[in-house]
Amino acid sequence: MKTALVTGATGAMGAAIAAALEQQGLNVFRHGHCCAACDFLADLADETQVNALFRQAEECFGNVDILVNNAGIALPQQLITDTTTAEFDRVFAVDVRGVFLCCRRAIPHMVRQKWGRIVNISSMWGVHGASCEVAYSAAKAAVVGLTQALAAETAPSGVTVNCVAPGVINTPMNAHLSAADLAQLAADTPVGRLGTPEDVSHAVCFFADANASFVTGQTLLVDGGRLRCG
Repeated sequence: MKTALVTGATGAMGAAIAAALEQQGLNVFRHGHCCAACDFLADLADETQVNALFRQAEECFGNVDILVNNAGIALPQQLITDTTTAEFDRVFAVDVRGVFLCCRRAIPHMVRQKWGRIVNISSMWGVHGASCEVAYSAAKAAVVGLTQALAAETAPSGVTVNCVAPGVINTPMNAHLSAADLAQLAADTPVGRLGTPEDVSHAVCFFADANASFVTGQTLLVDGGRLRCG
């Protein structure tokens, strides 16, 4: 039985991804940062903690065959002039450095066995930058670039690396928005609704599947058509 490691599995989207992979018959190891409802707590910007995370997953289930880099942070919407250097650096530390560290730790086993799946979670704002989201947009764009480069590097070894770029997903992160704001966001989405965590999990499961061996280096927008049809 293959093992999947899902980072950020305590959030709504990460929890849905972990549950969907479990339903596919995988062993799923759940990472979190500050919530006890996971298998291991770790700050993914810290290399020592990332290594400890993987060691714990390996002790529980064996080597990691599928890695889903879902963990990420964002700042409140703000102008670049209101964004401190420390805030910018922290977003990149978690959203980019964390992905890099997890990928680097997972790759050797995948290459040795000539099979592996890495799915990175970016954002539609990593494909098309958003106003007042400079740090987050730049970090998520870096995840897209990392995905493409690593896909080319690992393809000869049977390892695929792909990216899912969600649009506006209806999660507790949007709880601060009013009903009118949410309705407007849905109206601005060509399919006429907000996305769900399950919408994202379906895309992740596709990339993680053994039958997706000829798909690598791709970024799949799960945004209801906002960037392509809107």
